[in-house]
Amino acid sequence: MSPVEPGTAGAALTAALRADIERLLAAEPEVRADADDSVHQMRVATRRLRSVLRSYKRLLDPDTAGRVRTELAWLAGILGVARDAEVRGARFADLLDRYAEKDCTALKPTRKRLVRAERDRYLAAHGAVLTALDSTRYRTVRGELKKWRKHPPLSTSVSGAPAAEVFDAVLRADRKRVRRLVRAEPTAAPTERVELLHDIRKSAKRLRYSCEAAEAVLGEFATDLGGRAKHLQTVLGDHRDAVESYDALRVHAAAAHAAGEATHLYETLADAEDTAAGRCLARYPAAAAAIDKS
Repeated sequence: MSPVEPGTAGAALTAALRADIERLLAAEPEVRADADDSVHQMRVATRRLRSVLRSYKRLLDPDTAGRVRTELAWLAGILGVARDAEVRGARFADLLDRYAEKDCTALKPTRKRLVRAERDRYLAAHGAVLTALDSTRYRTVRGELKKWRKHPPLSTSVSGAPAAEVFDAVLRADRKRVRRLVRAEPTAAPTERVELLHDIRKSAKRLRYSCEAAEAVLGEFATDLGGRAKHLQTVLGDHRDAVESYDALRVHAAAAHAAGEATHLYETLADAEDTAAGRCLARYPAAAAAIDKS
């Protein structure tokens, strides 16, 4: 395989992919040991790498990159089940610590239904993650990614172009996608708005990752735009977490009621999450407008 010319888009993407692949590989032993926050770190590394492959797809062989993206989506999905249970359990525990009286008779059954149940889900999901990491499917994609650290499947037509030119075009295309969704949001029906905000968040995350991959090439422009994209992603991520927690609490309240348990504590927690969602949404317009800054 011929060497990649320095200063080209192919050389820059190879360096960016190498960093992301190293991050993914480094997380694996931590996940196997169930180290604190390890599932989160591996999931982020997996989704980040998949996002970069999508944004910079013009530089890559489409069949090979598409196949690896599919495998990364599979892995991220398995990690996501464990991570979601971990996040919900921690969130419910924090809500109970903040809003439940210590001598509340409903505290123990509510904590069992919320926190302990999510912990049990996490343990089961973590077992599924370990099964996936021991599978031939994972070993195959891991082996391929190891080779990519030096020789990703670059396309000869675009990868030889100047890095600044190609990376700038990628960032502008990703920002345009965010802008288009942001401008569509005010006219969305109330029933569609939550999902559109989620799409904006995912688009902002893609922009953030493409910017971070371009920092070595485009410097301050990529760093600044990536920071604004990360802020928008965070605001909408916090909103999504609060909305999903509210919905889950309502479901748990219904189950508790059916079991003859008190539900007033669930209502208190749901009200707190509804308020939190509103606070996050109030921060959204400014975060969205910042993406348009030059």
